[in-house]
Amino acid sequence: MTHPLFNLQGRSALVTGGSRGLGKAMARIFAESGADVFISSRHEDELKKAQAEIADGLNVRVEYGVGDMTDRGAVAKLAEEATRRLGKIDILVNNAGANNPQQIDAITDADWDRIIELNLNSVMALTRAVVPQMKERRWGRIIHISSIMGLASKEGRNSYSATKAALIGMCKATAQDVGAFGITCNCIAPGPFLTDLPGKMLSDAEKKTFADRTALGRWGDPRELAGPALLLASDAGSYITGSVLLVDGGTLCKTF
Repeated sequence: MTHPLFNLQGRSALVTGGSRGLGKAMARIFAESGADVFISSRHEDELKKAQAEIADGLNVRVEYGVGDMTDRGAVAKLAEEATRRLGKIDILVNNAGANNPQQIDAITDADWDRIIELNLNSVMALTRAVVPQMKERRWGRIIHISSIMGLASKEGRNSYSATKAALIGMCKATAQDVGAFGITCNCIAPGPFLTDLPGKMLSDAEKKTFADRTALGRWGDPRELAGPALLLASDAGSYITGSVLLVDGGTLCKTF
């Protein structure tokens, strides 16, 4: 039985990048807690599969929409479609993002612009689109998925770290813009979670290096981000805003 502070019955959540990995794990726990959920990504086949997995055994609505977050027009349409399908958006999780490692003197304008558009600009545009309805209801939860790479970094992560650090700055400003309306805005900064993105990008040696850097000595499972997301999305986190919640297995506290 869900504790009342974590109960999301009557709430509706939009989770971008919700067809797999961290996004799907967060969408599932919102649904388990009673929320209707709308997920988005660029691939309909993945969305159909995720929709069934998120809704499995639950009496909630799970909808999906295909959208390219690098297309500003598609971002606006996503907000409209999710609102139309669910009736409202109470919880927004800006999770869609990508990483394209390049040394600083090898970055191309096209690659830089794409990462900025996907990881940062789309977050601004989607948040801008849903905040007015949250203000009308005087309740809302906005969660940006940043990264420990926004607080520290690694060689070649110039565009990724730049965008993830920018999300933290934007979060702190947005929290002040919307606080008087009962809306919170926070960032989650995940550490090494073994999702598809690092799974494909990193060698076995790099994966071990990241695991060894954590205090727990292992990668995180996507479900381990679900609890922190539920905290920030529910009444349990009603006095948390403008904050960055590190969920990194103790990576940044292990300095030697």
